[in-house]
Amino acid sequence: MSGPLAGVRVVELTTTWAGPMCGCLLGDFGADVIKVEHPSGEVARSLPPFLPGTDPPVSFMQATLNRNKRSLTLDLHHSEGRDVFRRLAASADILVENFRPGVLDEWGLGWNELRAMKHDLILVSISGFGQFGRNHERAGYDPLAQAASGFMSLNGDPDGEPVKSPTFLGDDLGGLHGALAAMAALHHRNQTGEGQHVDVALLDAMLFQSTGYLTLGAMGADLPRLGNSFRVAAPANTYACSDGQVMAGILVDAHWKRLAHLIDRPELADDPRYSTAAARIERRNTVDGLMAAWCAERTCEEAEAAFHAQGLPMAKVRSYAEAARDPHIEDRDMLQPTTVEGNERIPLVGPAAKFSLTPTRIREGAPALGAHTDEILDELGFEPDERKSLRGKGIV
Repeated sequence: MSGPLAGVRVVELTTTWAGPMCGCLLGDFGADVIKVEHPSGEVARSLPPFLPGTDPPVSFMQATLNRNKRSLTLDLHHSEGRDVFRRLAASADILVENFRPGVLDEWGLGWNELRAMKHDLILVSISGFGQFGRNHERAGYDPLAQAASGFMSLNGDPDGEPVKSPTFLGDDLGGLHGALAAMAALHHRNQTGEGQHVDVALLDAMLFQSTGYLTLGAMGADLPRLGNSFRVAAPANTYACSDGQVMAGILVDAHWKRLAHLIDRPELADDPRYSTAAARIERRNTVDGLMAAWCAERTCEEAEAAFHAQGLPMAKVRSYAEAARDPHIEDRDMLQPTTVEGNERIPLVGPAAKFSLTPTRIREGAPALGAHTDEILDELGFEPDERKSLRGKGIV
């Protein structure tokens, strides 16, 4: 089997990151994902940075998100293109889209039309602010969800400006929740025969993953920006060693006792001013200072080794280039050499979940635009002359 979702067909009508991430996860899990793009290609194919040394140049977005998919070009602005799409949708278990709410309805491809055509279809719609609510028609992109959710207000240095995530966090979470919801809806369909419409908003995904801060905010709790400090523990921060920085944290009281001995302050192990998490949080600056002084006299490697010997958590703050060279990441198969559009041995990030019976991996690199158009149209029953006609009209 190609993965736990082998035999499931997904049609993906998406652009940029959130929608393609949903399809990427389903494809990694073994589904047959057909990505539908305009004949000129979707925007992710043209956005930098491009993978170094690729010829032709391949966008990091295209390579990362569109592996394990087949590519069908289709112009939905034409009625014939929409007719082709309806035939494709009728063959699908799941349809994923991330257009502005209302666009599919304008094309005659909205939920009501799709449901009437195929009653057990699952439609996953991913958007910035959702399919309903007073702001649902607003343009919605990842940084807006980070800002509107409250996330940015807590991200960054305590005395600095609000900072967005360096990754597409809202898009990633929206795609992740879309894939989870699709699988849940698929389970329901397999039990009842009923399809349904799944509405995922980037804003909602950010709020769900807010560590309960939305509840705290609603109840008036104080939520200061803490930078690299940890709200529920101390010492917990980044600390400078002689050759770099480490992230370390003491979350349980038993670990504090070990740390006190490690940093040659055994008298603090059972001192009531430090022996509980609440007491240490009250003295955050003091315990951070103790950690900082200890780390400053050691290299990152020495500090990590000492912590790990005591079963205490610490990790060097690394660049992605350093992480890519980590033997443990190699052990976990998180970089998988893959051929992408004729470029060989591209180290693509592999699936996070590991399955014991239905292994997941990158089976195929991201395809060239329209690479599977004839193959898919043939599966849908289009004769060669029909395919030639569609191509001549620029519809595929």
